[in-house]
Amino acid sequence: MSGGDAKKLVRSPSGLRMVPEHRAARSPFGLDEPPWVPDKECPRCMQCDTKFDFITRKHHCRRCGKCFCDKCCSKKVPLPRMCFVDPVRQCAECALVSQKETEFYDKQLKVLMNGATFFVTLGTSDKSELMVCRLSNNQRYLILDGDSHYEIEIIQISTVQILTEGFTPGGGNTRAIGMILQYKVPGSEEVTQMKFTAGEDFSSNKKLSAAWLAAMHKATKLLYESRDQ
Repeated sequence: MSGGDAKKLVRSPSGLRMVPEHRAARSPFGLDEPPWVPDKECPRCMQCDTKFDFITRKHHCRRCGKCFCDKCCSKKVPLPRMCFVDPVRQCAECALVSQKETEFYDKQLKVLMNGATFFVTLGTSDKSELMVCRLSNNQRYLILDGDSHYEIEIIQISTVQILTEGFTPGGGNTRAIGMILQYKVPGSEEVTQMKFTAGEDFSSNKKLSAAWLAAMHKATKLLYESRDQ
């Protein structure tokens, strides 16, 4: 892994942000601040259509950049994906999304960093290796340690397929038992595939692996959203 993970405090129109000194060191799950809709282009609230005047002030949602009245944009919610130091003003729709993401940053991110054990199969090989898989502290690498060692850049991951068991046509509980990961090696267009399979030895290990896979599933969704921004 490369160094250069130092951060700096910057002030934007939306608030204080603690960001990496170099853009290349940013989290792959992060989002850029949106451009604000210019004041002259929003004479009315973009939610309830209330007209702005000296009494009814306009506010910009820090997540979507749209213009709202105080009633429609009153919630201040943490927004770690944009590196804000304090909770920031968001419209009701964006606040709901940000609140749901809080679970990932408060709980699931720690699960990914703590790691879990899987049998890992590379490509079309018929041999697997027992490895501890974890997310790096800077969130930029998936680290695999066993007899071999791999560091996969999160931004190079192209697809993640979570493997489950227990599904029936009529519905029912499912359990994550592994995943298939495809990624590109930097400097190459070749796609490499890895298969992760949870062990069947101890129930505690299976629960830990299932929790790690669930967290990875959520992380993948955030990764795709960041790319599509």
